[in-house]
Amino acid sequence: MAKWGEGDPRWIVEERPDATNVNNWHWTEKNACQWSKDKLNALLVGMILENDVAKCEISKIESCEGEAVANNRKGKLIFFYEWDLTLSWKGQLSGATKEIEGTINIPNLSEENSVAEIEINISLKEPSNEATIVKDFLYHQGRSKIRDQLEKYIKDLKEEFSKGMILPKRDIDNSSKPKLLSKESLKNVHNSENGAKDDKSKSKIDTTTVVMDVVFQCSGEDFYNALTTPELVSAFTQQSVSFQAIKGGKFQLFDGNITGEFIELCPGKKIVQNWRTKQWPDWLYSTVTVTINQQEDHTKVRVALVGVPKSDEAITRQNWERYYFTPIKRTFGYGMLL
Repeated sequence: MAKWGEGDPRWIVEERPDATNVNNWHWTEKNACQWSKDKLNALLVGMILENDVAKCEISKIESCEGEAVANNRKGKLIFFYEWDLTLSWKGQLSGATKEIEGTINIPNLSEENSVAEIEINISLKEPSNEATIVKDFLYHQGRSKIRDQLEKYIKDLKEEFSKGMILPKRDIDNSSKPKLLSKESLKNVHNSENGAKDDKSKSKIDTTTVVMDVVFQCSGEDFYNALTTPELVSAFTQQSVSFQAIKGGKFQLFDGNITGEFIELCPGKKIVQNWRTKQWPDWLYSTVTVTINQQEDHTKVRVALVGVPKSDEAITRQNWERYYFTPIKRTFGYGMLL
């Protein structure tokens, strides 16, 4: 069985050279972490900042922590990046020989911030009168130049790195050509289209229970609303959703790859739903219980999924964190990212 994030059509369909992602319908994802590190290194290391007062050079990137990915959702490119950079610099006053060293910290290079909002903090290795003058030069003259390079990184991420992510639509003439099927294939297609099921298959899938405990920096009511208010769900999934948060109400997320029904709703306290991925057998649902326990300054949430195929245990846990918990924290500011 295919895995989420590994070519699994339930939430993600990996980029493939044979154009499996026909008409860009599925969500494809491309990891941009190493590309970003190489690009930032090329743009920043060796950069010289100079005027009549001082001359400085960024000598190396001491640390580059974070991640970057590019997504294609139904033909629309969406980028996520978040970096915390620490750069080493060296410089000297014009006409002087004493070398001055320090660091530059960029803690919030993220799609959530405009280039103008990116923080650039400059510090000295050893304070002195000369060093303070060089630091002031970097602060007033160098930060704008560094932002220019960061803006180029963002531009290249969106234009250079993402090339080929939106595949050409399948040619209509080619797609209209008839394809010969064997009798057995025709039988399988007929059974699939008419919802035919093998009752024996129910006994062939071993299931398990997945339990996850997560802390959010918000009230219990806020977290409950994030999972039951259409506008908020649309915000953290970054796409339109379809559901009605009432007992017996249906829901549909991620282009129909996740569907289900609300079984119980207790505002600020509990949500129970039948939940499934598109590629599970039609009869298979997991019962998901979201227990919300508000504390004095945070909220503890326990999510228990009963009836998950054992083969999907690890990937189910991973993708609830990746597509529910982390986006909720990122979108609404409900805590540090996992």
